[in-house]
Amino acid sequence: MIKNSEVVLNCRFFYDEVLGEWFMSIGIIQRSFGAHDGAFHADDVTACALLLHFEMIDRDKILRTRDLRRLATCDFVCDVGGEYDSSRRRFDHHQANYTGDLSSAGMVLGYLFEEKIITEDFYNFLNRSLIHGIDQIDIGKSQPQFGHCSFSQLISYYVPISYQATDVQFEDGFNEALDFTLHILQRITLKFNYVQKCESIVSTVMKQMDECLVFETAMPWVEAFFACGGEKHTAEFVIMPDREHWKLRGIPPSYERRMEVRRPLPKEWAGLLDDDLKKASNIPGAIFCHKGRFVSIWETKEDAIRALKIVLATK
Repeated sequence: MIKNSEVVLNCRFFYDEVLGEWFMSIGIIQRSFGAHDGAFHADDVTACALLLHFEMIDRDKILRTRDLRRLATCDFVCDVGGEYDSSRRRFDHHQANYTGDLSSAGMVLGYLFEEKIITEDFYNFLNRSLIHGIDQIDIGKSQPQFGHCSFSQLISYYVPISYQATDVQFEDGFNEALDFTLHILQRITLKFNYVQKCESIVSTVMKQMDECLVFETAMPWVEAFFACGGEKHTAEFVIMPDREHWKLRGIPPSYERRMEVRRPLPKEWAGLLDDDLKKASNIPGAIFCHKGRFVSIWETKEDAIRALKIVLATK
């Protein structure tokens, strides 16, 4: 139910030349959201979820329609209406005069940053973690790889399968997709906050050590390492706890190439575990070395340091 206090009371009449009739506009309904009805995609679902997550709109004021008169009463309008104007909270990218690379999701994310609702660091984290991929797929600049399920594909599975689906089924599907997206945004936010807390620890260790970064507690270090200028840092390995054991892991050359390492572990250790790795390394606490030679597991911190010394002594 929309309360009178939530409506901008600047009612006005306007004449529709096509219909030849007069209509009354009730003005903008505060904290309301408009998007097109029918089939939905990841961009309009995510645009709505972003605004809900950051408490810019109310769940009971979501309107899905293509009726421009009804959309004109919405506080935010996304993925419909043919207008991109963040000052008016209009975020569509389908009009011919828009030539950018954003979908409605990226437009809303940019608005949240412009309005200082999120920081630049959080903007970059969200964009890298989720939004950029949604934009690229929605505008056709990226196609999901065979065998890989993108976030956009996951959202598409909430769209009713039958071509004879009713309006109610489309609304139910949209709301289910919205709940799923809100949960993902909540998890991303928790991850970002945790990474931010760990960044000062990572920065301190980076200043103290050069060949290997040693952490006394397990933490997400990759994002923080490169956020603190890791590409120019000389460290090649990280040692930190791994549950009850310790791991020696290679550092990537850059965040974009984080599946690679600056220096691999010895090829003689690749894929070995337990007794086989003990023999190959001559370290009693050896447990496992990944066949990709980017990470190894050891019983104690001292074992991991012994392994590091062997690696650094190997040309």
